[in-house]
Amino acid sequence: MTHGSPLATVVVFYLGPIPVAKPVVTTWVIMLVLAVASWASTRRLGLIPTRRQAMLELLVNAIVTQIEEVIGADARPLVPLLGTLFIFLLAANICGLLPGVQAPTAHIETPAALALIVFSAVHVFGVRARGLIGYLGSFAQPKLIMLPLNVLSEITRTFSLMVRLFGNIMSGEFLIALVLALAGLILPIPLMALELLIGVVQAYIFTVLATVFIGAAVGGATDEHAAALS
Repeated sequence: MTHGSPLATVVVFYLGPIPVAKPVVTTWVIMLVLAVASWASTRRLGLIPTRRQAMLELLVNAIVTQIEEVIGADARPLVPLLGTLFIFLLAANICGLLPGVQAPTAHIETPAALALIVFSAVHVFGVRARGLIGYLGSFAQPKLIMLPLNVLSEITRTFSLMVRLFGNIMSGEFLIALVLALAGLILPIPLMALELLIGVVQAYIFTVLATVFIGAAVGGATDEHAAALS
Protein backbone atom coordinates (compact mmCIF):
# COMPACT_ATOMS: atom_id res chain seq x y z
CA MET A 1 0.00 0.00 0.00
CA THR A 2 1.10 3.53 -0.66
CA HIS A 3 0.99 6.26 1.93
CA GLY A 4 -1.67 8.02 -0.13
CA SER A 5 -4.19 5.35 0.69
CA PRO A 6 -6.57 6.08 3.58
CA LEU A 7 -5.92 2.50 4.70
CA ALA A 8 -2.14 2.96 4.85
CA THR A 9 -0.45 2.60 8.23
CA VAL A 10 2.86 4.36 8.92
CA VAL A 11 5.30 2.47 11.14
CA VAL A 12 6.97 4.87 13.61
CA PHE A 13 9.46 2.51 15.27
CA TYR A 14 10.03 -1.13 16.18
CA LEU A 15 9.98 -2.88 19.54
CA GLY A 16 12.28 -5.71 18.59
CA PRO A 17 10.51 -7.45 15.69
CA ILE A 18 7.17 -5.76 16.47
CA PRO A 19 6.29 -2.70 14.37
CA VAL A 20 4.59 0.13 16.25
CA ALA A 21 2.36 2.09 13.90
CA LYS A 22 1.38 5.75 14.09
CA PRO A 23 -2.23 5.04 15.25
CA VAL A 24 -0.82 3.04 18.19
CA VAL A 25 1.47 5.91 19.21
CA THR A 26 -1.41 8.37 18.91
CA THR A 27 -3.57 6.08 21.05
CA TRP A 28 -0.85 5.90 23.71
CA VAL A 29 -0.57 9.68 23.74
CA ILE A 30 -4.35 10.09 24.08
CA MET A 31 -4.43 7.57 26.92
CA LEU A 32 -1.58 9.35 28.69
CA VAL A 33 -3.17 12.78 28.29
CA LEU A 34 -6.55 11.54 29.52
CA ALA A 35 -4.98 9.72 32.48
CA VAL A 36 -2.99 12.80 33.54
CA ALA A 37 -6.00 15.08 33.01
CA SER A 38 -8.22 12.75 35.07
CA TRP A 39 -5.66 12.60 37.89
CA ALA A 40 -5.15 16.36 37.91
CA SER A 41 -8.86 17.21 37.75
CA THR A 42 -9.85 14.86 40.60
CA ARG A 43 -7.06 15.64 43.07
CA ARG A 44 -8.89 18.13 45.25
CA LEU A 45 -12.59 17.40 45.25
CA GLY A 46 -14.67 19.03 47.95
CA LEU A 47 -18.19 19.21 49.32
CA ILE A 48 -18.51 22.69 47.86
CA PRO A 49 -17.67 22.17 44.19
CA THR A 50 -15.46 24.53 42.25
CA ARG A 51 -16.30 25.37 38.64
CA ARG A 52 -13.97 22.58 37.47
CA GLN A 53 -15.54 20.05 39.83
CA ALA A 54 -19.05 21.15 38.81
CA MET A 55 -18.21 20.54 35.14
CA LEU A 56 -16.84 17.09 35.96
CA GLU A 57 -19.92 16.20 37.99
CA LEU A 58 -22.13 17.42 35.15
CA LEU A 59 -20.30 15.15 32.69
CA VAL A 60 -20.48 12.12 34.99
CA ASN A 61 -24.16 12.70 35.76
CA ALA A 62 -24.94 13.01 32.05
CA ILE A 63 -23.21 9.68 31.36
CA VAL A 64 -24.94 7.98 34.29
CA THR A 65 -28.36 9.32 33.23
CA GLN A 66 -27.89 8.18 29.64
CA ILE A 67 -26.87 4.67 30.70
CA GLU A 68 -29.81 4.36 33.10
CA GLU A 69 -32.24 5.53 30.42
CA VAL A 70 -31.01 2.78 28.11
CA ILE A 71 -30.74 -0.18 30.49
CA GLY A 72 -33.42 0.84 32.99
CA ALA A 73 -31.23 -0.17 35.94
CA ASP A 74 -28.42 1.07 38.16
CA ALA A 75 -25.69 2.45 35.92
CA ARG A 76 -22.84 2.47 38.44
CA PRO A 77 -21.33 -0.94 37.49
CA LEU A 78 -21.14 0.18 33.83
CA VAL A 79 -19.90 3.76 34.27
CA PRO A 80 -16.14 2.95 34.48
CA LEU A 81 -16.22 1.04 31.18
CA LEU A 82 -18.75 3.06 29.19
CA GLY A 83 -17.72 6.46 30.55
CA THR A 84 -14.07 5.78 29.72
CA LEU A 85 -15.08 4.44 26.30
CA PHE A 86 -17.03 7.60 25.47
CA ILE A 87 -14.32 10.01 26.63
CA PHE A 88 -11.61 8.08 24.79
CA LEU A 89 -13.67 7.93 21.59
CA LEU A 90 -14.41 11.64 21.82
CA ALA A 91 -10.71 12.45 22.06
CA ALA A 92 -9.69 9.87 19.45
CA ASN A 93 -12.28 10.97 16.89
CA ILE A 94 -11.56 14.70 17.02
CA CYS A 95 -7.77 14.60 17.47
CA GLY A 96 -7.49 14.21 13.70
CA LEU A 97 -8.37 17.90 13.39
CA LEU A 98 -4.98 18.77 14.89
CA PRO A 99 -2.24 19.47 12.32
CA GLY A 100 -0.15 16.41 11.59
CA VAL A 101 -2.33 14.08 13.69
CA GLN A 102 -4.43 11.22 12.32
CA ALA A 103 -7.36 9.96 14.35
CA PRO A 104 -6.58 6.38 15.45
CA THR A 105 -10.24 5.51 14.85
CA ALA A 106 -9.68 6.30 11.16
CA HIS A 107 -7.61 3.09 10.99
CA ILE A 108 -9.47 -0.21 11.14
CA GLU A 109 -7.28 -1.65 13.92
CA THR A 110 -8.55 0.76 16.59
CA PRO A 111 -12.30 0.35 15.91
CA ALA A 112 -11.71 -3.42 15.74
CA ALA A 113 -10.01 -3.41 19.16
CA LEU A 114 -12.78 -1.27 20.67
CA ALA A 115 -15.48 -3.50 19.18
CA LEU A 116 -13.75 -6.57 20.66
CA ILE A 117 -13.69 -4.85 24.07
CA VAL A 118 -17.45 -4.29 23.80
CA PHE A 119 -17.96 -7.88 22.59
CA SER A 120 -16.05 -9.23 25.59
CA ALA A 121 -17.79 -6.89 28.04
CA VAL A 122 -21.23 -8.00 26.82
CA HIS A 123 -20.51 -11.60 27.74
CA VAL A 124 -18.72 -10.79 31.00
CA PHE A 125 -21.62 -8.68 32.28
CA GLY A 126 -24.14 -11.18 30.92
CA VAL A 127 -22.56 -14.10 32.76
CA ARG A 128 -22.16 -11.99 35.91
CA ALA A 129 -25.84 -11.03 35.88
CA ARG A 130 -27.44 -14.34 34.83
CA GLY A 131 -24.87 -16.98 35.65
CA LEU A 132 -23.09 -19.03 33.01
CA ILE A 133 -25.91 -21.51 32.37
CA GLY A 134 -28.62 -18.86 32.36
CA TYR A 135 -26.68 -16.60 30.00
CA LEU A 136 -25.82 -19.37 27.54
CA GLY A 137 -29.44 -20.49 27.67
CA SER A 138 -30.57 -17.04 26.53
CA PHE A 139 -29.09 -17.76 23.09
CA ALA A 140 -31.71 -20.48 22.61
CA GLN A 141 -34.61 -18.10 23.24
CA PRO A 142 -37.40 -18.06 22.25
CA LYS A 143 -36.83 -21.41 20.46
CA LEU A 144 -33.81 -23.69 20.24
CA ILE A 145 -33.82 -23.25 16.46
CA MET A 146 -32.84 -19.60 17.02
CA LEU A 147 -29.49 -20.57 18.55
CA PRO A 148 -27.40 -20.29 15.33
CA LEU A 149 -29.06 -16.98 14.42
CA ASN A 150 -28.51 -15.51 17.87
CA VAL A 151 -24.84 -16.50 17.82
CA LEU A 152 -24.45 -15.04 14.32
CA SER A 153 -26.14 -11.86 15.52
CA GLU A 154 -23.49 -11.42 18.22
CA ILE A 155 -20.77 -11.54 15.56
CA THR A 156 -22.45 -9.37 12.94
CA ARG A 157 -23.41 -6.58 15.32
CA THR A 158 -19.82 -6.42 16.59
CA PHE A 159 -18.61 -6.18 12.99
CA SER A 160 -21.20 -3.47 12.30
CA LEU A 161 -20.04 -1.52 15.35
CA MET A 162 -16.47 -1.59 14.05
CA VAL A 163 -17.28 -0.71 10.44
CA ARG A 164 -19.64 2.16 11.35
CA LEU A 165 -17.02 3.93 13.45
CA PHE A 166 -14.15 3.28 11.04
CA GLY A 167 -16.10 4.28 7.93
CA ASN A 168 -17.39 7.57 9.28
CA ILE A 169 -14.12 8.80 10.77
CA MET A 170 -11.91 7.58 7.92
CA SER A 171 -14.10 9.05 5.19
CA GLY A 172 -14.24 12.42 6.95
CA GLU A 173 -10.46 12.62 7.31
CA PHE A 174 -9.92 11.47 3.74
CA LEU A 175 -12.35 14.09 2.40
CA ILE A 176 -10.69 16.90 4.36
CA ALA A 177 -7.23 15.82 3.16
CA LEU A 178 -8.47 15.70 -0.44
CA VAL A 179 -10.07 19.15 -0.30
CA LEU A 180 -7.01 20.55 1.47
CA ALA A 181 -4.75 19.22 -1.29
CA LEU A 182 -6.94 20.67 -4.03
CA ALA A 183 -8.21 23.94 -2.58
CA GLY A 184 -5.77 25.15 0.08
CA LEU A 185 -6.29 26.04 3.74
CA ILE A 186 -9.54 28.06 3.83
CA LEU A 187 -12.13 25.87 2.11
CA PRO A 188 -11.76 22.79 4.39
CA ILE A 189 -12.74 24.79 7.52
CA PRO A 190 -16.52 24.06 7.17
CA LEU A 191 -15.67 20.41 6.55
CA MET A 192 -13.54 20.39 9.70
CA ALA A 193 -16.51 21.71 11.69
CA LEU A 194 -18.62 18.92 10.19
CA GLU A 195 -15.94 16.37 11.06
CA LEU A 196 -15.95 17.64 14.65
CA LEU A 197 -19.70 17.08 14.80
CA ILE A 198 -19.35 13.62 13.24
CA GLY A 199 -16.66 12.71 15.78
CA VAL A 200 -18.90 13.65 18.70
CA VAL A 201 -21.94 11.89 17.23
CA GLN A 202 -20.00 8.70 16.45
CA ALA A 203 -18.56 8.58 19.97
CA TYR A 204 -22.10 8.90 21.33
CA ILE A 205 -23.57 6.28 18.98
CA PHE A 206 -20.78 3.76 19.64
CA THR A 207 -21.15 4.15 23.40
CA VAL A 208 -24.95 3.97 23.38
CA LEU A 209 -24.90 0.86 21.19
CA ALA A 210 -22.39 -0.71 23.57
CA THR A 211 -24.77 0.16 26.41
CA VAL A 212 -27.69 -1.42 24.55
CA PHE A 213 -25.75 -4.63 23.91
CA ILE A 214 -24.63 -4.93 27.53
CA GLY A 215 -28.10 -4.01 28.78
CA ALA A 216 -29.65 -6.71 26.61
CA ALA A 217 -27.13 -9.25 27.92
CA VAL A 218 -28.02 -8.49 31.53
CA GLY A 219 -31.72 -8.35 30.69
CA GLY A 220 -32.36 -4.62 30.94
CA ALA A 221 -32.23 -2.87 27.57
CA THR A 222 -34.73 -3.20 24.76
CA ASP A 223 -34.11 -3.37 21.04
CA GLU A 224 -35.80 0.02 20.49
CA HIS A 225 -32.62 1.92 21.36
CA ALA A 226 -30.50 -0.09 18.94
CA ALA A 227 -33.08 0.30 16.16
CA ALA A 228 -33.15 4.07 16.66
CA LEU A 229 -29.37 4.30 16.14
CA SER A 230 -28.99 1.83 13.28
